[in-house]
Amino acid sequence: MIKLAIDLGSSVTKIFKIGSGIVLAEPSCVAVASATDTVKAIGDEAKRLIGKTAEYTTIVSPVFESDIVNEKMAAVMLGYFLKKVGVGKSQAKRAEAVFAVPCGASEELLDKYYRLADECCLGSVKFAETPFLSAFGQNLILNETNPAFIIDIGGGSTDIAAFSLDGIIAGISLGIGGGNIDSHIIDKIAESFNLKIGLQTSEKIKMTIGSLYRNDNESMVVNGRDITTGMPRSVSVCSSDVYECMQVFADKVAEYTGLVLSKLPAEVSASIWHGGIGLSGGMAKLIGFDDYLSEKLQMDVSVADEPQMAVILGGGAAIGNDDLIDTIRLDY
Repeated sequence: MIKLAIDLGSSVTKIFKIGSGIVLAEPSCVAVASATDTVKAIGDEAKRLIGKTAEYTTIVSPVFESDIVNEKMAAVMLGYFLKKVGVGKSQAKRAEAVFAVPCGASEELLDKYYRLADECCLGSVKFAETPFLSAFGQNLILNETNPAFIIDIGGGSTDIAAFSLDGIIAGISLGIGGGNIDSHIIDKIAESFNLKIGLQTSEKIKMTIGSLYRNDNESMVVNGRDITTGMPRSVSVCSSDVYECMQVFADKVAEYTGLVLSKLPAEVSASIWHGGIGLSGGMAKLIGFDDYLSEKLQMDVSVADEPQMAVILGGGAAIGNDDLIDTIRLDY
C-alpha cells in the first residue's frame, strides 16, 4: 500500500511518501483562463505568473486561511501534484493518506477534505491536527503526561496549541499568516517610497531583510512602479523600513499565545513553562521571531531545525506508524 502525508497549505502544498520522504513542495496556486476556467499552469509554474499575467489569466488560490475555498481547483491541483509524484488515479486507489488540518478543524472543513480526497481517488483518508504533526516533525517527546506547546505559522494560518497524546488541552487556529505581512509590506512601501510592488517582491523583502531586531540595518534594492508617474523605479529598502510590518504580526501571535496559555490547568502550565514553546512553519524563519516571542511571553522559544517542513515530516512519521496515527487521528 502507498502511504502519504499531505499538507495542503495556503501558500505551499507538501507531500511525504513513505519510502521516499518529502517528494513535493510547490505553491498552492493555479493559473486559469478567466473566460473558460481552463487550467494553464499549476504550482511553481503558476506562481511565476503572479503579477505578470494579462487580464484574461487569473491566479487562483484554492486554499485560503486553511480553508478549501475552491473545491474544484483544489482537486485539480492536488490531482496534478499526486500524479507528479507517481500517484495517478489508479495508484491513488491503493493509497492511504493523512491530511494535516487546522487545530479544532470543523466537521464542515473535514467534509471538504474528504470530498477532495474522493475526487482524487485516494483509497483511505485520515486527518491529524497540525500541532501534533509539528511536534512529531521536531522529534519532541510526547505522551499522556508530557504536554507540548506548539506555534505553527504558515502562509495563511497560525495554529497555537498545548496538547499531549491524550489530545488538545487548549488551542486555536487563526486565519493569519505570512501573507498578512506581505500585504502590510506592500502598503508600507507605497506609503514610504511612493512605489507599487507585487506580492512576490514583498515576500522576498520579508524573507531577505525582514527582522524583529529593531536595530537591524540590512538592505536590498527593490524594483517597482512609481505610483505618481507610472514609470519603473528602484529604491533601497532597509530592515527598519519594514520593521513595523513584522512587529504588528508578531504582537498578534504573542497576544493569542498568551490567551491559550492562560487557559491551561496549573500543572500543565508548569510543565509547559519547563519545556518551553516550539516554533514551526515558514514564518519561524523570520529573523528574530523566536527571540521576540520569548521576550514578550517570558518563556523559552525554540525553532525547529527545518521549521517549514516540520508538519509534513511529522505527517510522514504518523502515517508510517499505525498505533501513532490511530492515537492522534480526528474522528470523522
